[in-house]
Parts: sequence; structure tokens; C-alpha cells
Amino acid sequence: MKIIILGAGQVGSTVAESLVGEANDITIVDTDTERLRLLRDRLDLRTLVGNAAHPAVLEQAGIADADMLLAVTMSDEVNMVACKLAASLYNTPTRIARIRSTEYLTHPEIFNLDNFCVDFSICPEQIMTDCLQKLVEFPEALRVFEFADGLVSLVAVKAFEGGPLVGHPLSLMRTHLPKVDARVAVIFRHDKPIIPEGNTVIHAGDEVFFIAATEHIRAVLHEIRRMDKPAKRIMIVGGGNIGRRLAMALEKNYQVKIIEYNKKVCERLAGDLSNTLVLHGDGTDENLMQSENIDEIDIFCALTNDDENNIMSSLLAKSCGARKVIALINRRAYVNLVQGSKIDIALSPAQVTIGSLLAYVRQGDVAVVHSLWRGAAEALEIVAHGDQHSSKVVGRRIDQIDLPQGATIGALVRGKQVIMGHRDSVIEADDHVIVFVLNKKIIRKVEQFFQVNVGFF
Repeated sequence: MKIIILGAGQVGSTVAESLVGEANDITIVDTDTERLRLLRDRLDLRTLVGNAAHPAVLEQAGIADADMLLAVTMSDEVNMVACKLAASLYNTPTRIARIRSTEYLTHPEIFNLDNFCVDFSICPEQIMTDCLQKLVEFPEALRVFEFADGLVSLVAVKAFEGGPLVGHPLSLMRTHLPKVDARVAVIFRHDKPIIPEGNTVIHAGDEVFFIAATEHIRAVLHEIRRMDKPAKRIMIVGGGNIGRRLAMALEKNYQVKIIEYNKKVCERLAGDLSNTLVLHGDGTDENLMQSENIDEIDIFCALTNDDENNIMSSLLAKSCGARKVIALINRRAYVNLVQGSKIDIALSPAQVTIGSLLAYVRQGDVAVVHSLWRGAAEALEIVAHGDQHSSKVVGRRIDQIDLPQGATIGALVRGKQVIMGHRDSVIEADDHVIVFVLNKKIIRKVEQFFQVNVGFF
């Protein structure tokens, strides 16, 4: 697939890195020469310096025969204009734009074919906010991913000594939870993935990904690790797009405080938020933290645009007694360095966002993609089509399906019914099949596995 990416920031470079190893022809456009040079030295792709909204630049990038345009610059207007040009002048088949402003997002008619011709819009800030909101709702989790419009959830947790299943084989899960159908999809131990069997034993410190109907998440969490008290008090450092959105989402049900260094931003936050305490100050100020009773905070979120400030304020909050700390970190090296230390969760916005983009890039009828384990693995929700003659999966039990090594089926969703991916589960046409791919080199093989024979049409 020939893909043009406009914008070499965190989102654009992460998408490029993910796609370039999958036999895609990638061209990335940006005005920053040095940023493009670094990408070109590291990845096998073409770069172009120029304004992404200029027709001449798009032509140089190869828009005339491109399959997809990903406009993910920091400017909503540039992204929309580029999509309009790609549709009107070059008839580019798929056009995706990053949109940050709620002024545009609340008027979806702006994106239709009569206006800016945006096929799909993504808002990384809102995706990030939704992710954080789930972590507040389930404070025991490291990440929560949703499939099938929220019917199924994949939850990552760290196993702790003393959990009912820790030190025991997974086959005992059925004994502990006789009325709950759940499955451990993958275990990461010492940075290596393990596809679990019934005799696999969970060790303390394992990062365990389990999948279940969303209504059963809490019951399964209780089996793997000790349960935390529900979160009530939330402190946010950083009143930017993500911090403001998160405060607005939480303030009705939680006691929320938000700290912002910029006084004008504080004034704007005070006008936008109705039930949040807005504080003007520095998130790395120990005296401010103590005066605001940081030791009583259940979840502390450092969400500024500065990685170092987020790391330092999170470490300070933890040392002063905050129960759980979450830091927003853009640099991948920093994420790998601090994750699992005194900082409970380090989130990369680009990694959280990338799944929303990959869903449009994947071949076949892929409804949802989630990037796992810092991009090393993926979970895909694929719709099965065809019949027993035209499909390699429809009408077959899971143990009859010869998926590529490194791929496994976690669950099926049939209408509103959630079916765990046990060996004797049979896939039917139009089932939403949740597949875990632990080696991204086999993504294409998995996608082809679910495609129907040409004769079916």
C-alpha cells in the first residue's frame, strides 16, 4: 500500500515506524528538515520537506497514485485542506485527518464530501482522555482496551504475590470463577510474550492480559491481584487539551484538583470546569503538593507537555504518598525506563493513538486495532465473512484453524453475545473475532487468513 503521512511528529513518526516494516511504501512530509533526517536514517522510507497543504508538495510526495493520506500535522486546518486537495484534485481513495479542536469535532458535517472530504477523523487528545478515564475506573489495571462497542474488554494487570491465581496453573481459573467465562490471552514475563496454556503458571511480576465480557472485568481482576479501593480523589497536573478534557470527564463523579502553571490557562479552566478545584502552581513544588494533601490522592496524573516535568512531579507525588501515579511521556526511551518503577503507569500518547489509525490501514474487515506492549504486538477485531467453502475460518472450530505461529484467537462476539475463544468454539459468518498477534511480521498473513476467496463474491 502506498501511504503518504503528513506530519513527522510523535503520531506521524510512530505510525510510519509501525507501517514501514509491513511492506508499505511510505512517504512522510514535514517542514522540519532535521526531524525528517533522523527518520530517514532510522527507517526505510522517503521524506519530503514542505508545507503539507500545498498542491505542489503533495504532487512531489506522490499523491496522484497514493492509496491513503494520513494528515496528522499539529494544524487541524492544514490536515483538512490536504484531505480536500487529495479528494478534489487526485481522487485519493482514503483520507484520514487528525483533528484536535472540539469546534470542528462537534460539527461532523464539516468533514463530508461536500466540504473537506475527510473519510475518518481522529482526535489523539480524546483517545488519550478515554484511556485515562478507564484507568481511573479500574485502578488495578495497567491498560484497558475495548472491543465490539464496549462488550468485550482486554485488561493488562501486573500480578502480585498473594493473588488467588498467582503461583497456580491457569486451569484453576474455571474453579475460582465458575460463573464467569474469561481467558488469559497473553502473559509478558521479563519482556517476553508467552501464549498461555492450561498448565501455565502465573508468576508475581508478570504482566497479564486477560479478556472477558466487560461486565466480568472486576471479578477476574480479583483473581489475579489484590483489589484497590475505588478511586475518589484525583489530582491532575497540566491544564492543556488532555488535562482539561480529563477533568471535565471526571468532575461529576470524582473529587478533582487540577494544577496549572500558566495563569491565563488557569482562568480559562476555571470558566470551563464547574466542579473542579483549579490551582495556579508548579506540579514539582513539594510545598504545594503537601498543602493540597497529596498523601490522600488516589490517582495522580501528570499530563503536561514536558516529559521531564511529568516524570519529576510523578516521582514527587509517589514519594509524598499518592496511591497511584500516571505520567504522560512522549519519548519512547523514557517510557521504557520509568514504566514499572515508582511511576505506576507511563503512557505514550502516540502508542495509545496508533491503534485508531491502524484500523484503517489493515486489510480486510478490521473493526478495531489496539497496539500492545509498546507497539511490539497487536490485538485486532476482525469480522469473519464467507462460508465454510470460501473462508479459512468460518464454520470451523478454533482448534481446526491453522493460524500463523504467534497468533491466537481470544474471543468471539456474535451479536450481543460474548464467546471466549476456547478450542471447541465455532466461528460463524459475521462474528467479530478478536485475534492477538505477538509478532507484527505476521500481521499480513493473519489479515489474509480472514479474507474470503474471490469466488465468494
